[in-house]
Amino acid sequence: MKYYYDLHLHSCLSPCGDMDMTPNNIVNMAKLLGLDVIALTDHNTSLNCEAAMKAGEKIGLLVIAGMELTTSEDIHAVCLFPTLEKALKWNDYVDNHRIKIKNKPDIYGRQVIMNENDEETGETEHLLIPATDISIMSAHKLVKDFGGVCYPAHIDRDSLSILSVLGEIDESCGFTTAELADKTRLSALRAQHPILNTLKIVTNSDAHYLENMREAENFIELPELTAENVIEYLDN
Repeated sequence: MKYYYDLHLHSCLSPCGDMDMTPNNIVNMAKLLGLDVIALTDHNTSLNCEAAMKAGEKIGLLVIAGMELTTSEDIHAVCLFPTLEKALKWNDYVDNHRIKIKNKPDIYGRQVIMNENDEETGETEHLLIPATDISIMSAHKLVKDFGGVCYPAHIDRDSLSILSVLGEIDESCGFTTAELADKTRLSALRAQHPILNTLKIVTNSDAHYLENMREAENFIELPELTAENVIEYLDN
């Protein structure tokens, strides 16, 4: 069956995420847009995933626990996990491998943790957007060791992408999937980077505001909609 997805979304826990990006607002907007599955991928953290997953369960929307990792090269990569437990173990690992700079909410924005009722339960003290010491060259294998899948984010953007920083996607990275921000650029990118002909391509919104979430257009075909099946699809 076809299932419509957006596997790269930010909540109010990301400092650049709008405060309207609460767990309930995200899942209800996704439902209104006709999506079947979404992933919450805040910058270098998974601490709002539990709330989003519980909110999604209430309305019949699958929410996958994830993270947008900032690598040591300042490249963004999406990390997705089949269970919340695996995502939180990865969260703890990343927390020990990122630069600890105290957040300044008046400059960077608040970093709000919420429960499934959109009630604030805390804030993350240290700024979430700086680079970790995890290399893009090892990210896929590391995430796989934690039971998840990792792929380079928005490779067609002029900054914070693997192509803008390194100029290529090295086969030794082990990626099986890559993300585009604009799928109309795929043909041109494949001509420039033949490795893209061997990778699955997903197109996500990377929305930080509710108005930037996209209507159901991109889909994957799975025998059954589960987080495990989505991960398996992306990692093969």
